[in-house]
Amino acid sequence: MTQGAGQEPVARTATLRDFRVPPYARVPVQGHAAEPPAAEPLPVPAPPEIPPAEQPAPAEQSAHAEQSAPAERRLPDPSGQMPPVAPSPVQFVPMEAVPIEAVPVTPPAPSAPPVAPTAPMPAEPTLQLGRRMAPAYPAAAGSSIVSVATGHPGNAFPDDELPEGYTPTERDLPVIQRGDTLQVPVVTPEAAAEPAPAGGEGPGPLFVVGDVHGYLDELVAALRAQGLIDENGSWSAGNARLWFLGDFTDRGPDGIGVIDLVMRLSAEAAAAGGYCKALMGNHELLLIGAKRFGDTPVNSGAGTATFQAAWLLNGGQKHDMDRLQDVHLQWMSRLDAVVREDDHLLLHSDTTAYLEYGETIEDVNDTVHEILNRNDADEVWDVFRKFTKRFAFRDEGGPQAVQELLATYGGHRIVHGHSPIPYLLGQVGTEEGEGSGGPIVDGPHVYADGLAIAMDGGVTMAGKLLVVQLPLNG
Repeated sequence: MTQGAGQEPVARTATLRDFRVPPYARVPVQGHAAEPPAAEPLPVPAPPEIPPAEQPAPAEQSAHAEQSAPAERRLPDPSGQMPPVAPSPVQFVPMEAVPIEAVPVTPPAPSAPPVAPTAPMPAEPTLQLGRRMAPAYPAAAGSSIVSVATGHPGNAFPDDELPEGYTPTERDLPVIQRGDTLQVPVVTPEAAAEPAPAGGEGPGPLFVVGDVHGYLDELVAALRAQGLIDENGSWSAGNARLWFLGDFTDRGPDGIGVIDLVMRLSAEAAAAGGYCKALMGNHELLLIGAKRFGDTPVNSGAGTATFQAAWLLNGGQKHDMDRLQDVHLQWMSRLDAVVREDDHLLLHSDTTAYLEYGETIEDVNDTVHEILNRNDADEVWDVFRKFTKRFAFRDEGGPQAVQELLATYGGHRIVHGHSPIPYLLGQVGTEEGEGSGGPIVDGPHVYADGLAIAMDGGVTMAGKLLVVQLPLNG
């Protein structure tokens, strides 16, 4: 089926689309030629205005969405109809037809005063909107980057300081204000029972982690709360199984630190009789593309785009790019796109686009790996664009889309990240919601007639970084 089929038009509230490019936007990506001088933006013609009368009908939008990227620089819209981008008061990198993913803003928590960054302020105006004022749950003592993750390469930044070049990005997802999704209350335990020790019979308990997006401190605190790591940040879960659902970098302060931690835990878990593994998210594809291809033009399906411009507009951080090494690229390139654990089908994005890459899990993963190995910018861009789609499992057509994936790849429930739970529940995006301390996320969101579990708690918008044990009740 085509993604989004059977979905009704969605009511939306206008959100900011005023992307401000950070001062380093004109600095070339490491390993690529320099960009044009700052005074001369990229020569890309402005996108044409589309009158409301010319917008396609909802049925046509759904069929067209799978075939091409938007003709204008717009954010992904599940209904296919996308509002125009408001002009920015500051210079931005012009580009055409970049299927950028939504960039959430982080509303400040009222209970804690803003933390002033100690890094020098940039010479040009830059948005400072995405810094978390307070964690969504109490962090365990000594859970800072330096004190908990001692010894791994991700502890480069002191406590309470923003790394130079860190530019929190704006929220710009479509607002979903609907009452036709099924929300099953799920209580996440504050402290999980001690996982089974290594050497036990059969596999250990299964845990999944939602989108991290560079929030290393929050990740460490959540893993400790579930008993998966100890106070030193080392694996302590024996033969437990831990799956990350992708999107380790961009938007947050220490994406490379997150990757380093996951890589180290993978080795430690294997030595203890368990494992720590990860799926490929759309931001891994974006970071790989930005590093490999930089400003190389790619065919977006509706014009010309570049990986570097899309990476910057989706929260790419200069300090992550500066610290990105070959070992990180190799690790990300080998990640699987889909896996089945127990009775759960794990994938990053809530889209049916995976069906385009194979009829079995092995076929999908082999196809994606082959595309990355061929190192063709247009092919990699096409995978990125398709894995950026979202919202296929909501509304009336959602259960059918989930069942199509389950019938093809197996399992009785899909567990995914990518689309923040606050947007699935319509908790953010309105003026009334601004300044309320962020969305309330109590745990995973079970929907689509109980067939799908959303795991992105919206940590980039002061929500919660979710680490939970499967199966879920309810």
